[in-house]
Amino acid sequence: MCTYAPAPVVFVRGSGSELFDAQGRRYLDFVSGLAVTSLGHAHPEVAAALSAQAQTLWHVSNLYENALAPGVAATLDRLVGGGTPAGGQVFFCNSGAEANECALKLARKWAGPGRHVVVSTWGSFHGRTLATLTATGQPAKHVPFEPLPEGFVHVPYDDLEAMSRALDPATVGAVIVEPVQGEGGVVVPSSDYLAGLRRLCTERGVLLICDEVQTGLGRTGRWFAFQAQSLQPDVVTMAKALGNGMPVGACWASAEVAAAFGPGDHATTFGGQPLAMSAAKATLAVMEREDVCGRAVRAGARLRAGLGALPGVTGVRGEGLLLAAVLSGAAAPDVAAAALGHGLLVNAVRADALRLAPSLLVEDAIVDEALEILSTTLAEVGTR
Repeated sequence: MCTYAPAPVVFVRGSGSELFDAQGRRYLDFVSGLAVTSLGHAHPEVAAALSAQAQTLWHVSNLYENALAPGVAATLDRLVGGGTPAGGQVFFCNSGAEANECALKLARKWAGPGRHVVVSTWGSFHGRTLATLTATGQPAKHVPFEPLPEGFVHVPYDDLEAMSRALDPATVGAVIVEPVQGEGGVVVPSSDYLAGLRRLCTERGVLLICDEVQTGLGRTGRWFAFQAQSLQPDVVTMAKALGNGMPVGACWASAEVAAAFGPGDHATTFGGQPLAMSAAKATLAVMEREDVCGRAVRAGARLRAGLGALPGVTGVRGEGLLLAAVLSGAAAPDVAAAALGHGLLVNAVRADALRLAPSLLVEDAIVDEALEILSTTLAEVGTR
């Protein structure tokens, strides 16, 4: 089905930060499958784990115990707690949209009848299912699918006063927020925004759901972006980087909130199956050993400085290795297309902003090469 525009290239092989097309041409990947391949393509340890599991056991369904899922859940619980177990529980699924769908259903079950409203923010992106699409604060994406499910309210991002006005404790059960808006343009809120949300939610008896699908697992220089403000959400969703390309998502919740779900309340056929868990286990092990948080900080600083020095770039937004180069005009789609022609993958997250999300293991030489290509591309498009 034509849900994506036709692509001008077909990739057949990848290694680290490099991709190769059917003709053998080399490209630098600064999209990473939309912040998914955070260890790079075909990472040998993840590939070996998948290969071994594929020869052992693929799937039995969640009607039976799973030897791998509890260990992965425990690791995620420890990372959510910043190194100390947070005491929560995890539901495994297959994608970020499913993780957010789980969070929304859990919030409604926890809050009870009448408190079904979820407050989200304009510019947000939470998924493409009907519920997560409705939570998404982008009206243009809503129009083709109306009428949408009821029970969602949107307020401006990074506006605590607007959020306070919307949090009616008689009807609202949860707030869902991205600590950094990814698809909305890599928008970083004020330094006290998330802490303010936590305070408001606690005062009103409302759950705080942090959507870390794009920002989680080292991407911003911390295991989770909310940790920059030293707070603890009630629910955290993640996916993308968790399997380094193997479809897997997770919804973490505090023990008290997770207890709202009982058998039969929520389920998934493939979520947490052994093949996906083998990839997640190996990915997390490499991430911890390689200190991807520290690497994202260091490589991100190098990339940010280089982007800021390029002609036509008026600013750089983001944290770690989730960055957006803000352009002086609305030429980002043209620049992204031209960069592809020069062997560099970036994407236009807005008309005036290019998003860059390379592997968390990206080498300095690759960063410098990407900056050279982007400099050439910006000059070329500017001349046109």
